[in-house]
Amino acid sequence: MPRVKKIPQRMCVGCQEMKPKRKLIRLVRTPDDTIEIDLTGKRSGRGAYICPGEDCFKKAVKGKKLEKALKSPISSEVFDALAKELMKVSGH
Repeated sequence: MPRVKKIPQRMCVGCQEMKPKRKLIRLVRTPDDTIEIDLTGKRSGRGAYICPGEDCFKKAVKGKKLEKALKSPISSEVFDALAKELMKVSGH
C-alpha cells in the first residue's frame, strides 16, 4: 500500500484561508530586520504567507495583518516594493 504524502498547509494573512504551502508566497523578516519575498521558502527569519493575488495583499495591508504576522512595523516604501514584486511573481 503506497504511503500518502502530506501536503504542508499554511494560512494566508490576507484571506485567512488554509492553502497548500507551494501555492502561497512567503514574506520574511530577516534577522537584520529587512522584509523580503522568499521564493524558496527556506530563508531564515520570521515568515508570513500570502496568496499571489492583489486582493489578499490589500486586505493584509489594510488590516495591518502583515505587520502583526511579522511582528515588525513596515514602512510604506517597503509595502510599495512588495506590491511590485508580488505582481511580478504572481504574473499580473
